Amino acid sequence: MSLNSYTEKKVCIITTDGRNLVGTLAAHDHTTNLVLKNTVERVIRSPEDGEPSVEVPLGLYIVRGENVCVVGLVDEALDASINWAEVKGAAIGTTKH
Repeated sequence: MSLNSYTEKKVCIITTDGRNLVGTLAAHDHTTNLVLKNTVERVIRSPEDGEPSVEVPLGLYIVRGENVCVVGLVDEALDASINWAEVKGAAIGTTKH
């Protein structure tokens, strides 16, 4: 599937090491190298962790294609309605061996 329809839209990227990146897809190439604008990394804490989950601002960010596991469109209305500091969950495992 081509990422052309995702250009200039808010996307969520899950990387092979389990990171969760959200930003506007600015550009991509045939090897799935991605350029994101207004990027944040969502660090979701476990339910046992007393610290709140955080969104770390990264700004303009490049993800190498070999590190991309999943790319998906973000429902912006739903995303805006979620208080990400209160979200808890298990860590996403790595896909690298």
